[in-house]
Amino acid sequence: MKRPVVYDFELLFTERAARLADARLDRLTYVVFDTETTGLLPRQGDRIVQIAGVRIVNGRRVAGEVFDTLVNPGRAIPAVATEVHGITDAMVADAPPVGEVARAFHKFAEGAVLVAHNAPFDMDFLRQTEAAIGLRFDMPILDTVLLSAVIYGQHETHSLDALTHRLGITIPEEARHTAIGDTVATADALLKLIPMLAGRSLATFGAVLAEVRRHGRLLKDLN
Repeated sequence: MKRPVVYDFELLFTERAARLADARLDRLTYVVFDTETTGLLPRQGDRIVQIAGVRIVNGRRVAGEVFDTLVNPGRAIPAVATEVHGITDAMVADAPPVGEVARAFHKFAEGAVLVAHNAPFDMDFLRQTEAAIGLRFDMPILDTVLLSAVIYGQHETHSLDALTHRLGITIPEEARHTAIGDTVATADALLKLIPMLAGRSLATFGAVLAEVRRHGRLLKDLN
């Protein structure tokens, strides 16, 4: 069950994102997050089974600010999904339902820039909960897949494994394909990418979005 890489650039260019155009990347508050799911198709009934997030403030990951929970998806977890993330029906039987978790995560992320690796995938799952919880996940968003493309070029591989390897970040084997393990790795990657972006005169949120948009045209051509 390999996640497709989705280049959804309109996801980044929202009204709330525009307000941050002049904000320095190293001074923003971020919530970096990841999900594990029952499958790849939220619009066909797949749901979140685990979600984790960490907060970054002033260029540092805040140790005590962690969101990490299993989620009862309200449906069976296919064996092919369990093979990837190790989460079984028994493990989520007493976990909170997706609506409750989505509300709590929305509160955790409010006021921050959301960051994920291959963000459209995870955001699609969150946005499937919006009608039920009466809240919108309309926070500004950055995608480390796209930041990787800006730094390393469109023709490189931009998987989380490839990016962390380039940046010298080790994901413990037991943490890979867990929401918290992949979240921490993505957060550490973001913290290393920010000064690299600044070194290319991309120190503000607006400058990075403009560069992503420019690269986006090329990425779409490649896919």
